[in-house]
Amino acid sequence: MSFENIYLLPQEYNDLRASIRDLAVKEIEPFAHAVDEDHRYPQEAHDALIKSGLFAAHVPVENGGDGADALAIVIIIEEIARVCGSASLIPAVNKLGSVPLMLGGNDEQKNRWLSQLAKGKGFSYCLSESEAGSDASALKTKAERKGDNWVINGSKKWISNAGISDFYTVIAQTDPSLGSKGITAFVIEKSDPGVSFGAPEKKMGFRGSPTREVYFDNVTVPDDRRISEIGKGFALAMDTLDHTRITIAAQALGLAQGAFDVAKKYSHERKQFGKEIFDFQGIQFMLADMAIAIESARQLTYAAAAKSERGDTDLKFFSAACKTLASDVAMKVTTDAVQILGGYGYVSDYPVERMMRDSKLTQIYEGTNQIQRIVIARNLP
Repeated sequence: MSFENIYLLPQEYNDLRASIRDLAVKEIEPFAHAVDEDHRYPQEAHDALIKSGLFAAHVPVENGGDGADALAIVIIIEEIARVCGSASLIPAVNKLGSVPLMLGGNDEQKNRWLSQLAKGKGFSYCLSESEAGSDASALKTKAERKGDNWVINGSKKWISNAGISDFYTVIAQTDPSLGSKGITAFVIEKSDPGVSFGAPEKKMGFRGSPTREVYFDNVTVPDDRRISEIGKGFALAMDTLDHTRITIAAQALGLAQGAFDVAKKYSHERKQFGKEIFDFQGIQFMLADMAIAIESARQLTYAAAAKSERGDTDLKFFSAACKTLASDVAMKVTTDAVQILGGYGYVSDYPVERMMRDSKLTQIYEGTNQIQRIVIARNLP
């Protein structure tokens, strides 16, 4: 057996990583501190991603996109998150918002909205509510049939890039008597009468990505806005997360890698007791453990991305597993990076404290890691 190509990424992915890293360093990283400090949307990253075709690279070629596969999207998000977590949410949210359309929509619907997404109109995902977080099936937003139309009332909580995105996948209850089997998915546009947004949440991390409530007040849309079969919306929402949790793992990977890179460099620059702190075994062991954890999470995440692309039957296990591992790794690695930098790590002169704050959310959204462990246990190989 030849081992020449086993566990080696095809060169096209290495070339992609190099190009994304160059773009991220030149056009995104210089603004990352201000984006976080000022709680402002990373417009510079937004513009750079549109210009480079990375705003929604997953959109199929037939709908005007680049047709990037799941592994390519992982690498894109990972490299952006390495310098700015908030900016990495742009392609991640666009994929999350549009995957339900890609999985459930018809050809006319896909071309209608995906072609606009590819040109720079964002797509957000509206599932969570004030009383429906981990128990997503408990949602109260209703869609009632009125003739040929649907009238939607309710609100959605914790919606990433709300107010920025032009399109929203909305998961709504169409028959409360059926519970999760009475839920249906729709696409709502920001311009639809009755759509409004709450004030941006004041968050610990990802401060550059606006998180807001979305309100629906008698929003009336035709049936061609429905992208799932009636009553199949919850299943579509869960299938979507099986694919998109991998992007959260990618985001966590990037945050961990960025913090590790800063800590490693600092360990050679900082001198105490007459030598680099890297020369102390305690620091060496910390860096070694950080590197092991990052690479372990990367291998699992890349494997999950390949399974997503193929639609493997064990995707649910791998998706939940990589999200759980990578986000736990990110939290540990960024915390250790702060420790290695000491007092400098605790202030915003260095990016590791921002990366630590950002990493916390990766353990929470798209399903808490406690919920992920339940999913993993129920889908053990």
